[in-house]
Amino acid sequence: MRRALRAISVVLIVAGALALVDGALTLLWEEPVSSLYARVQQEKLDGQLAELEHAESTPLERRALAQLPDPRRRLSFSARALGRRTDEGDAIGRLRADAIGLDTVVVEGTGSSDLRKGPGHYPDAPLPGRRGTVAIAGHRTTYGAPFRNVDDLDPGDGIELAMPYGRFVYRVERTRIVPPTALWVTRRVAYDRLVLTACHPLYSAAQRIVVFARLVRATPRGAAA
Repeated sequence: MRRALRAISVVLIVAGALALVDGALTLLWEEPVSSLYARVQQEKLDGQLAELEHAESTPLERRALAQLPDPRRRLSFSARALGRRTDEGDAIGRLRADAIGLDTVVVEGTGSSDLRKGPGHYPDAPLPGRRGTVAIAGHRTTYGAPFRNVDDLDPGDGIELAMPYGRFVYRVERTRIVPPTALWVTRRVAYDRLVLTACHPLYSAAQRIVVFARLVRATPRGAAA
């Protein structure tokens, strides 16, 4: 009986210590278990994105692109074509922000299962290359915490979205804290822009932090070039 009690005590002590470590890591950086899952998913998404970038356009798409001399129209056409080929949870591009060390694959969709893989593109928002506001959501403390430091982005900082059909460079204009019901942040404005959204403050979903960035350069790549 004493041995059994001693063994149970050891198990409880170890479990308590692990819980404390998990809590400390979450507070200091990110939740470790879900982050491991996200890293595995990101590796898979890297492969998906590489396949997408090397995939050939259909003959119909090539003929259509050949008849569009304006780079902006080729980007718009390619964005629509990508939207037709991808489902929620699929890799669609890579998001980079050097100022905060962000480099991650973006998926289509903002459902729970989508955001466990990485930042997700709002399905109702346009893809880069089309007119309007491109919107991407991401976690700050779990599943890799890709948007952990979005509050450190300052006006003038660069953000890049590398899509299979083009590279889009944005400059941060401002950051706002808004309620979860502030749907206006994804509305179309007079210029093309990107918004990054995440829960705020850390460890709470009471509000949203939104980074607004203006498109400054769009360069076709792949078939769109």
